[in-house]
Amino acid sequence: MVTAETARNVVGIIGNVISFGLFLSPCPTFYRIVKNKSVEEFKVDPYLATVLNCIFWVLYGLPFVRPDSILIATINGVGLVLELIYICIFFSMLQTRKGYKKVIYWLCGEVIFIAAVSLAILLVFHDHKRRILAFGIICDVFNIIMYSSPLTIMKKVITTKSVEYMPFYLSLANFLNGCVWTAYALIKLDIFVLVSNGLGALSGAVQLILYGWYFRSTPRDEKVVELKASQIQLSVSDGPDRV
Repeated sequence: MVTAETARNVVGIIGNVISFGLFLSPCPTFYRIVKNKSVEEFKVDPYLATVLNCIFWVLYGLPFVRPDSILIATINGVGLVLELIYICIFFSMLQTRKGYKKVIYWLCGEVIFIAAVSLAILLVFHDHKRRILAFGIICDVFNIIMYSSPLTIMKKVITTKSVEYMPFYLSLANFLNGCVWTAYALIKLDIFVLVSNGLGALSGAVQLILYGWYFRSTPRDEKVVELKASQIQLSVSDGPDRV
């Protein structure tokens, strides 16, 4: 008979695989940046925000905060490395002093903020229960803020009655990712993972519904649509970084 812990680990591994795919989703954007040797109109903000989010989820999943949640820490550790690679590529393609300063200041600010908050929590709270509560609230707050990123695309779909700028496979992956990690959180109740990924699943479901509703009214130039969709800048916040 399959135990709850075994089932949870299996679901967590599946979630890691899906989340890894989500972390790789900005690759077409950075391929274009490298190819054109310019960041064009793309922004570094989503990747800086995701770095912050990943680090807090890594801390949340470590044994000294929440035991038996190492799968949360591992996928967010992978996500953190990928996001830093994206930022390094972005930084190398910047052409203005203002752009350089922005990236450096933001990263330094994030390091100081994370260090200060983490040390305060670890020094003040000496038991797992309160550490889980403190880190969990912080992780969920950042995730909820990041969940607002698809709202602009969804608004555009509704106003234009076109799904030209909504990549279907990413929306589907977001939905599946949210569902898998919601299941993970329910097997051994983790309210913070549940809140984050429940919202992620809901967001993905709304995007899929909009896609199905407005698909027929979208102009048919499939090559152009596919190209534009693949070049949309994405904030990768799902997965156990939306865990």
